Amino acid sequence: MGQVSSELGQRIYFDTNVVIYAVEGFADYADQIQALLKAMSIGEIVAVTSELTLAETLVKPLKDQNVAIQRAYRRFLIPTAAFEIKPISRNILETAAQWRATSKLKLPDAIHLATCLSERCDSLLTNDDAFKSLNLTQIKMLSDVSLA
Repeated sequence: MGQVSSELGQRIYFDTNVVIYAVEGFADYADQIQALLKAMSIGEIVAVTSELTLAETLVKPLKDQNVAIQRAYRRFLIPTAAFEIKPISRNILETAAQWRATSKLKLPDAIHLATCLSERCDSLLTNDDAFKSLNLTQIKMLSDVSLA
C-alpha cells in the first residue's frame, strides 16, 4: 500500500475541481495532483468521477473559446482501467435528490456524492467547502491531505 492509498483508500472519487487542477494545473496543489496521477499510473489507486464532470469542466473553455483546454478535458476524461467515468443513472438521481432534501448541497455536488457512494469509493476528494458540513468520513479536502 502506498502513501496515497493509505491516506485516501484505493477507490478515490474526484470532484470536478480535482480534475480541473489535474488538467489546467494549480500550483498550490501540484504536489498532491502529481502524487494522485502517479498512484493511478502504477495501479495503486483507481479514480472515479461522474460524466457530469465533463459538462462542468467544459463550461469555461467553451465560453473562452479555448479549444486546446476543451480537447485536454475530453482526452483526460476518457475511461481507463485507472480512471472510471460513471454515467448518471436514475438511482444516482434519486439518491442525489435525497441528499438535496437533507443538506445544503447543490444538485451537481449531490450527484457527485451519490455517484461516490454508489461506486463504493473510499473517499471523495474535493476542495469544495459545501461538502464539509456533511461530516462523512469519505469526504477529504484536497487542501487538507498530504500526499507528496
